[in-house]
Amino acid sequence: MDTTRCSWVGNDPIYQAYHDNVWGRPVYDKQELFAKLCLDGQQAGLSWITILKKQQNYEAAFANFDPYIVSKYDEQNVETLMQDSGIVRNRLKINSIIRNARAFVAMEQQGIDFSQFLWDFVGGKPINNQFKSMAEVPAQTTESEAMSKALKKAGFNFVGPTICYAFMQAVGMVNDHTTDCFCYSI
Repeated sequence: MDTTRCSWVGNDPIYQAYHDNVWGRPVYDKQELFAKLCLDGQQAGLSWITILKKQQNYEAAFANFDPYIVSKYDEQNVETLMQDSGIVRNRLKINSIIRNARAFVAMEQQGIDFSQFLWDFVGGKPINNQFKSMAEVPAQTTESEAMSKALKKAGFNFVGPTICYAFMQAVGMVNDHTTDCFCYSI
C-alpha cells in the first residue's frame, strides 16, 4: 500500500515513524513539551533527522529531560556532556538545555504551568491549517514570534521564532500536515 505523507518525510523508516506517530499530534504533558522544545533548539543549524537519531542519547544524557534534575547540572556535568559522542557536542547547545531547565523551574515556582503557558499562544487548541504543499507552510508566524519573545523573557534560549514554529508543528499546536497526507485528519 502506498501511503501519502508530507513531502519532507522521505524514505527513512525513523523519519516515517516520527511523522506517522509523533509529529503534529497534540502534546499537553509539560515535561514532554520541555523535552521537545529543547530538542528543537538542538536542531539549530542541523537537520532534524540528525537530532531525531540522537534523541535516546539526549534522553539518557539529560535525565529524560526532567527539568528539576537538569537545572542542577553544573560545569562538571557540561564537561562530561562535551565528551558524549551520542549528542551534539556544542557547549552553547548543552548549556541551553540547562538554562532552559532553570527557566522552566523558575516558571513553575512562580505558579506558571508550562503547558498552559505554551498552549495559550494558540488559544488552547490546535490551529488546523489547510496547506496543499510544504511550499505554503511558513517558517514562522505571529504566534511563534510571540512565543519566542515570551520564552526569551522567561530566560529560555535557542527559542527563536523559527525554532518555536517547528516546535509548534511537532507538538500539534498547529496541524501542518498537508491536506493530501494520510495524517492530516488524524
